[in-house]
Amino acid sequence: MDTQTAQKAGKALWLTQKSPDLDNLQIDVIDVDVPRPGPGQVLVEIVAAGVNPSDVKASLGHMPHAIWPRTPGRDFGGIVREGPASLVGLEVWGGGGELGISQNGSHARWMVLDQKAVRAKPENLTMEEAGSIGVPFITAFEGLREAGGVQPTDVVLVCGANGKVGQAAIQLATMAGANVFAVEYNTGTFIGHAKSPIEMLNGQTQDVASIIREKTGGHGADIVFNTVGSPYFEVANKTMAKYARQIFISTFDRAVPFDIFNFFRGCHKYIGIDTLALSSVDGARIFDKLKPKFEDGKLKPFPINPATCYSLADASKAYASVLRGTSDRVLFKP
Repeated sequence: MDTQTAQKAGKALWLTQKSPDLDNLQIDVIDVDVPRPGPGQVLVEIVAAGVNPSDVKASLGHMPHAIWPRTPGRDFGGIVREGPASLVGLEVWGGGGELGISQNGSHARWMVLDQKAVRAKPENLTMEEAGSIGVPFITAFEGLREAGGVQPTDVVLVCGANGKVGQAAIQLATMAGANVFAVEYNTGTFIGHAKSPIEMLNGQTQDVASIIREKTGGHGADIVFNTVGSPYFEVANKTMAKYARQIFISTFDRAVPFDIFNFFRGCHKYIGIDTLALSSVDGARIFDKLKPKFEDGKLKPFPINPATCYSLADASKAYASVLRGTSDRVLFKP
């Protein structure tokens, strides 16, 4: 079906310029007509949409390829309202690097999406849970895949373990049967779900590299998932085993001290993951692999706190909370 209605049909966030800082976010809430899907597209009514650090950073102008103006938002759970008859009414989930960056995204009531990006959500997940999965699990899955996958014999270290990507990486690594260590700078408690016990280390008070080497018979970590970048760079390098791989998805400092000798003597590999390069169609293919694991309980969604499920009218509060380090998954319910 290819229709367009004239009445105002919902709200959307609208970014016309980069914001100066988190205290002065320039986010408008506008009325929108129902968008008109083109050939090969569907119209999705958004029920829940996750808010990611990349959404907030893009509003601050940190994504040079983001278009202006636009509606932000990369993750979604919703219902197909227009498109092929076989898809209309389908409850869907997803996420993509183009959404909210180079085209209008999910922080709105309505979103137009490529049909090939449409996937039925797991029936055992609520719409809020489905809308929270997106970027964190896509990033964790793609990082571990690019690192060659996790084997039961692997030792895995996740830096920044209580972040949403860190939590997703720990779920995937423990599901694979690996021996998983985690590190944070401000806590000794892991707040996420894990399929098997992990050891949580405090980066401020403990010698992480020495502890892991001692507990692995001097071996170290085969895979380091460094979700934070430069703050963990030194300790991560000290922890890496022979032939280890370190995955990067973010950083504070662009330039870091780099010991080339230890790098090539250790036969190490550094892997960069930028999920902005993965489209919603790519995300859907990853969700094809993740969906059975959520359905059988091997993977768990993030807990949903009603206090961090916001209306679009509270966009500035929701966005600021994400970069200021809330431990809860932040969602919009348009």
